Amino acid sequence: MAMFAALIAVLGQLPAIPLAGGVPITLQTLGVMLAGAVLGPWRGAGAVMLLHALVAAGLPLLAQGSGGLGAFAGPSAGFALGWIPGAFLVGLITQASWPLRLWRTILGVTLGGIVVVYACGLPVLAFQMGLSLEQAALINLAFLPGDVLKAVIAVALTHSLARAYPTPFSHARRRRR
Repeated sequence: MAMFAALIAVLGQLPAIPLAGGVPITLQTLGVMLAGAVLGPWRGAGAVMLLHALVAAGLPLLAQGSGGLGAFAGPSAGFALGWIPGAFLVGLITQASWPLRLWRTILGVTLGGIVVVYACGLPVLAFQMGLSLEQAALINLAFLPGDVLKAVIAVALTHSLARAYPTPFSHARRRRR
């Protein structure tokens, strides 16, 4: 979990693409998708919670070096908080059974890594910017192509890792016995 919390933090330190409204395009959602898909629901969500605890303690681990409790009060706060249930759902769907199935990974990454994160983020963005939910959703369309690309990368990396290192992914099978 610590390694994935670190991965998500590192992905936030790469140059972000700033957009109107103060919500930058980063690669951190890719890390969230991977955490859920590789670690499973509980550990994936735990990795994100660990990252959030470090950010709350003041470490500048979110996009553009933001940290501290104030990082959870801006327009992007809902998206960052949505990473927790997002990673959980990615892991729940992706690791539902062994062997890993491509369709299940695509579904999990899309629902958890995009739909859930947007569902948590859009209301906060709308509130913070004084917009309607529809207006916030329209603004957020600029993020969708990048998030779809991140989902494709997460699916490809997850299946490559499962082929190269099948033992960590087989824990879903062991739990069901």
